[in-house]
Amino acid sequence: MKPFSYQKVMGITEAVSDLKEKNQSYIIAGGTNLLDLMKVHVMQPQHLIDINGLKLHDISERDGGGLHLGALASNAQTAYHPLVEGRYPLLSQAILAGASAQLRNKATNGGNLLQRTRCSYFYDNSTSCNKREPESGCAALHGYNRDHAILGHSEHCIATHPSDMAVALAALEARVVATGPDGARSIPMADFHRLPSNNPQVDSNLEAEELITGIQLPPEGFAEHYAYLKVRDRASYSFALVSVAVGLRMEGNTILKARVALGGVAHKPWRVPGAEELLEGKEADRENFKVLSEAYLTGSEAFKHNKFKIKLAKQTLVRALMQASNLKL
Repeated sequence: MKPFSYQKVMGITEAVSDLKEKNQSYIIAGGTNLLDLMKVHVMQPQHLIDINGLKLHDISERDGGGLHLGALASNAQTAYHPLVEGRYPLLSQAILAGASAQLRNKATNGGNLLQRTRCSYFYDNSTSCNKREPESGCAALHGYNRDHAILGHSEHCIATHPSDMAVALAALEARVVATGPDGARSIPMADFHRLPSNNPQVDSNLEAEELITGIQLPPEGFAEHYAYLKVRDRASYSFALVSVAVGLRMEGNTILKARVALGGVAHKPWRVPGAEELLEGKEADRENFKVLSEAYLTGSEAFKHNKFKIKLAKQTLVRALMQASNLKL
């Protein structure tokens, strides 16, 4: 590691001020991703701002329904919280599908959303990567790209976002609360992460001087009809080739509302709200689910080693919808 300065802050204002005033400053909480990247010289902060002393660990009821998840609540604390387990089991299931128990005990909610891609070329300083070094090229385009994006990519980057939690939050239509020099704002999950376009080095729409302080869950948690299905190379401790988060509101066998997000296929959790409307008022059956899966994968484009992902994503989406609607596979 290269030398860096370190400061533990005790207030949000102090943290924001440090982000604004000190060059190459990064927030550190659990450190489960940042420290790994520092060790391999992918990220080289000049200054670390430790926010573990901030009072952002709470999980509480919101006025008008819904929950507030503190940015510093651990992934484990969130997944096992009675209010999350009871009212947002989709989120609990998604968190528990990610990483190991040890990492979930340390990783924070805010940090989970800001984790960087696990693209092997991003981690390898001997290769070209526009995300690591802008305008250097993308080695994955013509390299081994089995794990890479099939939706929303650009000629500059085909990496995917690794978070399971973010996929569930996208389906639940959560909002991210961020605080900066101009105060607090609430960002829809759909707008929080970015597609790579010409600037793949920028992962999110969080401003450089902003700090995530919490996550807002809406009142509806789809506790009766939900599924998080993650397809990976091994049963545990592996990132998704494809994952699907589904929440349904149903009356009998009729779907009144559907919310779907895909993971492992794009630079951000992938949602197609217009396609979800195809299920509203329809019967829950395999044929209707196939129609939705085709709509969700419209425009998908694979590369040499990940052509299987398009079919896999469609089949995983249908299976997750079957599970959420309690239909036999």
